[in-house]
Amino acid sequence: MSAGPGSRAVSPATPSWYDLLDVDPSASEAEIRAAWKAAIADLDPTDRRFRVHNQAAEVLLDGERRAAYDAELAAAAQAAQADEAAQADEPVQPVEPADPEDTDPVGEPAGRRRVPGALLAVLAVLTLVCAGASLWLWQERDASDSEVEAATSAARAAAETAVVPVLSYDAAALEESREAAVSYLTPSYRKEYEQFFGGVMEENAPRTGTVVEASVVRSGIVRSGEDRAEVLVVVDQATTNKAAKEPTVIKYWVTVEMERVAGDWLVDGMKTRA
Repeated sequence: MSAGPGSRAVSPATPSWYDLLDVDPSASEAEIRAAWKAAIADLDPTDRRFRVHNQAAEVLLDGERRAAYDAELAAAAQAAQADEAAQADEPVQPVEPADPEDTDPVGEPAGRRRVPGALLAVLAVLTLVCAGASLWLWQERDASDSEVEAATSAARAAAETAVVPVLSYDAAALEESREAAVSYLTPSYRKEYEQFFGGVMEENAPRTGTVVEASVVRSGIVRSGEDRAEVLVVVDQATTNKAAKEPTVIKYWVTVEMERVAGDWLVDGMKTRA
């Protein structure tokens, strides 16, 4: 997998992010966004296709990353054309059978030379060294992939746990609700949350007697790394108040930004969309 701006190797045989979203390379940002939303509309966040379509949108909806990706596509196309041209121009040399009588003193056909044993030994050593290096790199990659996978799983579990207290509160026990939420937040996001809590909930909730209970429906990873991750969580939120004793339930998506702080995965931001 390439480490370039497109987040995957680009070759003529590989479908591009444009192919995946079924848009033209000259498509506008609005067209790409509409195609992306249509592509994921019926996908579960845990579906592998959901994550791949999000990766495509991340690249194509970012001006700098899209320009770099387009450059990769152009370079790959030029390289493919050059390779095809070289193959078309290369003459095919006929292979003539060796004349048994046309041999050198040690019995090899003329035009051939025996490879010295010392050279074979050197090549063998180099082959072993390369094989050992390849094995080491493979093991290192496996270890790295394993670490990222473990971190991703931990971030997702932490996001599911944190979403419930952060998106829930009880007007009759606001301080307890606040304390339950802030323990899952990074210091920077805690300040933002407490400003909102003090300015909105503490002012309005006691007057309306509002009680909000959130529950997780499902979740999926949007992007991940060893120390940061984005988790998409589908939430049901039931609300009651003095005027409505029967709960009103709404379902919406929450993109939870997770950060690992001192070994613990904490919420560093939230974006909601109904």
